[in-house]
Amino acid sequence: MEYKISGGLASLKPSIIREILKNTGGSVIPFAAGNPAPDAFPVDDVREILGELMENNPVLALQYGVTEGYAPLIAELEKMCRDRYNVLSDSDSVIVTSGAQQVMSLLSHTLLNPGDTVICEEPAFIGALNCFRAFGAKLVGVPLEADGMNIEALENAFKSEPNAKFLYTIPNFQNPAGSTTSFEKRKAIYALAKKYGIIILEDNPYGETRVAGEDIPAIKTMDDCGLVVYSGSFSKIVAPGIRVGFVCANKELIAKMTVVKQTQDVHTPLTSQYIVYKWLHDYDYEAHIAKIRDIYRRKLNLMCDLIDEELGDYVEYVRPQGGLFVWCKLDDRFDMLTFVRKASEAGVSIVPGSAFLCDESKSTQYVRLNFSTPTDEGIVKGVKILGEVARNYR
Repeated sequence: MEYKISGGLASLKPSIIREILKNTGGSVIPFAAGNPAPDAFPVDDVREILGELMENNPVLALQYGVTEGYAPLIAELEKMCRDRYNVLSDSDSVIVTSGAQQVMSLLSHTLLNPGDTVICEEPAFIGALNCFRAFGAKLVGVPLEADGMNIEALENAFKSEPNAKFLYTIPNFQNPAGSTTSFEKRKAIYALAKKYGIIILEDNPYGETRVAGEDIPAIKTMDDCGLVVYSGSFSKIVAPGIRVGFVCANKELIAKMTVVKQTQDVHTPLTSQYIVYKWLHDYDYEAHIAKIRDIYRRKLNLMCDLIDEELGDYVEYVRPQGGLFVWCKLDDRFDMLTFVRKASEAGVSIVPGSAFLCDESKSTQYVRLNFSTPTDEGIVKGVKILGEVARNYR
């Protein structure tokens, strides 16, 4: 049987990160991953919540729910968006999604026609790029600097792309680059989007993992005309396996995205929604955030200190203030893909920077390293192996 695949999927490749991890054995040190640290999960809290749910209200866990989300969780999310993040206005509403990844899909389904343009930071999160590609979008990258996108290049992209439907950005501890967009650039990004009438998809999965520096207001806090779609997730705060995220945006746009969600998954699993609701409502959120920040501060500094020691003569990087990744630029004596292959052969999986480009055929010297997934011992061993690979490179 010959299957006639849709145009949007015909040229779409599997996630290179998933393929790397799938094809590596247990002995490989997973610097290519992006999983939260297992000791950051509130396991005892979730066990207690699930026991109480199945004892007292099992039907809630097993029955259909409304598409927008479990009402008590919606109330908690609205409170969080209003009081903690200052992103909820009177013209906005909030719905629950199956992870932040679904927000990208819902917005793409709502706004994109084949051939429309999505403007992205470059490099950008591979899951977002593949989502937009699946809807037949043209991807236009804007170079990312240490403090956010190049503003001149962003305006040039807005000017030259009349079919641009939205801009995708991760302002806090960007994946893969680890960079944080400055307040000045956030203001400039919003001003340009308002000038050209282009929606901003502001993705904030890593905001609560800050381990240094001061919080910067979200772009959504500046939104006075319904341009910003704010995406949040509990994957890095509670656990990725529960697949709970949320989106805060103008009510009119949310209504359309809700209709799309009905066609995708009907609703996010109620068991997962209940876990997040009870955890937000009954448990010590601030204490947990402080705990995970301590974990990631230790692991980030351990990796960066070792990079300085083992790879300082071979790579350049900017130490991030949070998130899960270190974005390293190999010097010109290396062929990036050859270095990635040699690292894998030596027992360390890393991701080639080309995976995060709008055009994967472009040349780059960057690789992405993850510090949250491996153990501390794995970080030490893995960076030392990379140092040996660099010193022995031919």
